[in-house]
Amino acid sequence: MTTYDLSEKVAVITGASSGIGLAVARELHSHGMKLTLTARSEDRLAPIKKDLHATVLVGDITEPSLPRKLLDLAISTFGRCDVVLNNAGIIEVGTIDEINIDKVCEMVRVNVESAYRVAYTFVKYFMTQGSGHLINLSSILGTKVRPTAGAYAGTKFAIEALSEALRMEVAGTPVGVSCIEPGLVMTDLHRNWSVHPSAGMNIPHPLQPEDVARCVSFILSQPAHVKIPKLMILPSEHQV
Repeated sequence: MTTYDLSEKVAVITGASSGIGLAVARELHSHGMKLTLTARSEDRLAPIKKDLHATVLVGDITEPSLPRKLLDLAISTFGRCDVVLNNAGIIEVGTIDEINIDKVCEMVRVNVESAYRVAYTFVKYFMTQGSGHLINLSSILGTKVRPTAGAYAGTKFAIEALSEALRMEVAGTPVGVSCIEPGLVMTDLHRNWSVHPSAGMNIPHPLQPEDVARCVSFILSQPAHVKIPKLMILPSEHQV
C-alpha cells in the first residue's frame, strides 16, 4: 500500500527555533519537504534557515497578522502549503498564592489565541486548496490536570477541543487534523524551573524532541484513507 509521499511538500512550523519545532523541521527536511519557519529569535533562526534551506519569518506569534503572513510567505516562495505544525507555546504554573496572573494571560495568548488564529487561517486555505494537514501540539495535560498546572492544562484542553471540532468539520475531505499529546519532553520549556520535572516526577528518561518529530512524519506518511486524530507519546517511566 502506497503511503503519502512527503518529498516536495511544503510545511509551515511555528516555534521552530528550538525543541520540538526545530526537531520536526529537521525531520521533515530529511523527507524532502520544503519549510517555512517562524520564531521570535532571528539569531536562532539564521543558522537553521541556512542548514535546512528554509524560508523564515521572524516575529511574535501573538501578532494577529502573523499566521496570514506565514501562509503568504509559503505560497509566494513554494507555490502552496501542505502542512502546518501549530507548535509555539509557553508554560506558566504556580500555586494559588504565587502564580503570576499576567504571565498566565500571556500564556493564554500564545497557547490558545495564537494557536486558534494559526489553525483557522491554514484550515480555511487547505479547504480551498483541496488538501492539507493541520497538526496541533497539545500535551498529556490536555487530557488531565495537576495541582499548580491547571491554567496550562486549560490551554491544552482548548487545543484538544478545537482539534476535535475541526476534525469533525473536515471529515470526508482530503484535509487532515491531528493532535499530538506528548508527555514530558526535554526542551527549553522548563529551563527556568528550579527543579526540572524529570526529577520532580521521577522520569529519568524524558522524551527527546526527535521522538515527537518522528510521530509527525508518521502521521503525515499515512495513506489517504487513514486519519490519526490523536497520538499520545509518553516516556517509559510515565505513570500519572
